[in-house]
Amino acid sequence: MTETKSVLTNDENKMIQEQFGLLLQNSPRLKKKADREIVEKAFNLAFLAHKDMRRRSGEPYICHPLAVARIVSEEIGLGSLSISCALLHDVVEDTDYTLEDIEHLFGKKVANVIDGLTKISGAFSEQSSSQAENFRKILLTLSDDMRVILIKLADRLHNMRTLDAMPVEKQLKIASETIYIYAPLAHRLGLYKIKTELEDLSMKYRHPEIYEEISKKVRSNEKRRVAEINRFSMPIIQKLEENNIHFDINGRPKSIYSIWKKMQTKNVSFEEVYDLMAIRIIFDPKPRVSEKAMCWLIYSLVTDIYLPKPDRLRDWVSKPKENGYEALHATVMSHEGKWVEVQIRSRRMDEIAERGYAAHWKYKGINAQESGLDTWLKRIREMLENPNNNALEFLDDFKLNLFSSEILVFTPKGHIKSLPKNASVLDFAYEIHTEIGNHAIGAKVNHKLVPLSYKLSSGDQVEVLTSDKQRPQPEWLNFVITAKAKVGIKNALKTEKNSRIKIGKEKLDRKFKELNITPNAYVFRKLMNAYESLTKDELYSKIGLGLIELDNVEEILKKKSRNKLVRYWTLQLLKGINSPASKKKAGATPDKKKPVLLRENVNDEDSEYTIANCCKPIPGDPVVGYLDKELDTIVIHKANCPNIIQLAAKHGDRIIPVRWTTHKVKAFLSRIKVQGIDRMGILNDMTTIISKQLDVNIRSLNVDVIDGIFEATLDVYVHNTVHLNNLILKLARIKGIDSVNREEYTGE
Repeated sequence: MTETKSVLTNDENKMIQEQFGLLLQNSPRLKKKADREIVEKAFNLAFLAHKDMRRRSGEPYICHPLAVARIVSEEIGLGSLSISCALLHDVVEDTDYTLEDIEHLFGKKVANVIDGLTKISGAFSEQSSSQAENFRKILLTLSDDMRVILIKLADRLHNMRTLDAMPVEKQLKIASETIYIYAPLAHRLGLYKIKTELEDLSMKYRHPEIYEEISKKVRSNEKRRVAEINRFSMPIIQKLEENNIHFDINGRPKSIYSIWKKMQTKNVSFEEVYDLMAIRIIFDPKPRVSEKAMCWLIYSLVTDIYLPKPDRLRDWVSKPKENGYEALHATVMSHEGKWVEVQIRSRRMDEIAERGYAAHWKYKGINAQESGLDTWLKRIREMLENPNNNALEFLDDFKLNLFSSEILVFTPKGHIKSLPKNASVLDFAYEIHTEIGNHAIGAKVNHKLVPLSYKLSSGDQVEVLTSDKQRPQPEWLNFVITAKAKVGIKNALKTEKNSRIKIGKEKLDRKFKELNITPNAYVFRKLMNAYESLTKDELYSKIGLGLIELDNVEEILKKKSRNKLVRYWTLQLLKGINSPASKKKAGATPDKKKPVLLRENVNDEDSEYTIANCCKPIPGDPVVGYLDKELDTIVIHKANCPNIIQLAAKHGDRIIPVRWTTHKVKAFLSRIKVQGIDRMGILNDMTTIISKQLDVNIRSLNVDVIDGIFEATLDVYVHNTVHLNNLILKLARIKGIDSVNREEYTGE
């Protein structure tokens, strides 16, 4: 936070020393003399460096690093090195001390953590040119030292606790960053208490009226809630004591943010949020009795007293969450007719729940169930190390991993895989192995055949079906949601594209040698014009796919050019000079007779064109282009599309002539309707022609028979109108078929 300069008063000096004394006194991991000495050394340097500085609130600046150090120590449970780094975290950024000074005084480990914290501090500033790229740099610290992220979370928590002193616009900015990144990150690392407080504080500044309203209702219910918890808990306490179980039991209100979120998602009032009240039972395990058995024993005792709600049982004891969280959650009906959530966990589970990743140092080796968090961290590192990821793609993929709720699905052998909610069969395939994902053709879910896009639910058993001939398709990116699947598909598509280009280049080079031609810009321009290609890579790609035969290269090069080989509109669009002002400046008038060529990779990630969803034209359809300046692309519509007619009336200067080139690379979705007289085998005749004779892929097939009249609607993938018309003609010849017509495909 912004600071001003001022000399400390005696009272302030006394208060600072008292705060430091509490830090030493309440830190559970500062038992050794050497640990206390390094923390004292760090405090002395921080105190000296910040002695003339104040926060915007007016308090001495040193109070902030002291508060962060106490959060790091008391609420997260880190040791002397992290506490020292928390005390020093603003020294390099805000004072004259350098990173070299820190390394000289405290060693390389402390210097590395301070370096990571300093880099994070500037990542979300107003001067940041790319928040996505800066955020990627922040997460590189995950690969180096997790303490950087944990200390940063403590820093953010204290800033949120003292946000009142900031201007309203700063409050909104910091609160938005907190709910967008820091609260989910705390959740993912298992720091539930910190995550909950960050969410509540963020809501306080983003939605102050709603926050205050819910907060007031929670406070007004406080006495009644305590009385209800006591009445509810008494029978449970009696039962647990009868069974000689050592335990603590406490009630807790649901957080303001979680109440508001439930009101939003369930569209209910405050009074209708049924699990406003919750109790937590924390037990000491008995000798020679597993924690899991103890959890279920206590669950059994509780449900002997209160009736459970079956669909609200959450078993994170048998399979912990990916961040290591373990507990048994049940919702039961109180004698007053209210639903109450009961959380059951051991002392160890409770410490991990409160301190998350930071608590694993204590139990490492005791419990092997922490591998889920390690797996998540490994995925993040893999994404960071992928050179093909740009910053925005990375941020999207990271958010998928960060925000996702989890489902648990089983392999055919009974192994459990954890996936985000709404994950598809293809996500599961890539989760097993990238190669299985790349060659997946479908799956059996609970022994029933399903497509790759099928959404999985918790408890599903999944067997992935593969084929050596299968290759990743661009459409797959529309229904996968995990970062691993998206990265796998994108990498495979890029590899395949590069392979096509390489093969095409080799073929063309051999042809040049055979004809004794020296390739130059003139030669390539002639070939690109003749083969309707806009770039060398497109030319190579078409050759590599076999769409272009090179038998007539010599004839093409001998022909005289009738027009300029560089397409005016394409160059203008790529240079971004289509505005009327720029045209006047250039002194040029576009030749609207020269159409933009629609390439084979329309709608691929590097294309300048997209297909309009309203009319979904396919190659061969009469089409018109519309320059969408907001999307920075040309949108291709059918010439008779109502939307393009309306756009042409309003923005005639943005209408661009376009035409299709050879199109056999990409498949386009079209719909046909078939009617006729029903007979035995008619459907088999249709699918034989579609799949075997014409090699057309069927996306969906709906058949209805009423009073002997057969009617079918098919969504099929075709290359162009010639391909589609050929299919229609073949189907029309089938015995019993009366009519076959193309219908508008709207994508519903």
